[in-house]
Amino acid sequence: MSASDELAARARAVIDANRYLTLGTSEPDGRPRVSPVYFTHSGYRDFYWVSSPDARHSKNVANRPDVAIVVFDSTAAVGQGQAVYVGARAEMIADDRLAAACEAAFASVGPGATAFTPDELSGDAGFRLYVAHALTFEVHVPGRDPVYGTGIDRRQAVDFG
Repeated sequence: MSASDELAARARAVIDANRYLTLGTSEPDGRPRVSPVYFTHSGYRDFYWVSSPDARHSKNVANRPDVAIVVFDSTAAVGQGQAVYVGARAEMIADDRLAAACEAAFASVGPGATAFTPDELSGDAGFRLYVAHALTFEVHVPGRDPVYGTGIDRRQAVDFG
C-alpha cells in the first residue's frame, strides 16, 4: 500500500470511528466559531448534520458557507490522538433535494440517533438538514509516527480518489 493510500485509510478510519465533528464557521465580524455536531457522512465527501436554522452556526453557514471541520477522538490518550481536517462548503438542504439527501444522510446512523424523514426537516419543523461538501482533506501525522513522523506534529494532505 502506498503512503498516500495508507494515510487516506487512516483518515477514513478516524471518520468511521467517530460520531461528532467540530464545525468551524465564521461570525459576521469574522471571528471564528466552533460547534460540536453529531454527523453522518456519505462517501467521505458529504458530511451531514441536523440543526435549527436559528442556531448561530446555521446562521453563519447561511452567510459564509466556507467551513472547516475536524473529526477526532477526544478520549484518546495523550500522544495517541488522530484527526482528520476537512475544508468544505456547507449549506442547508433545500426542500426539493431533501428526500435524496435524507436517504444519503441517514443510511447509517449510530445507536440512539434519529433517522429523520423529509417531513421532520421541512415546513414548520424546527430542524433542517445541513451538508458540508468536502473540498480538501488532511490527516494528523504525529511527530513520533514511526513511518511518517518528522519530529513535529503536522497535517498531511490526503486524497480519497
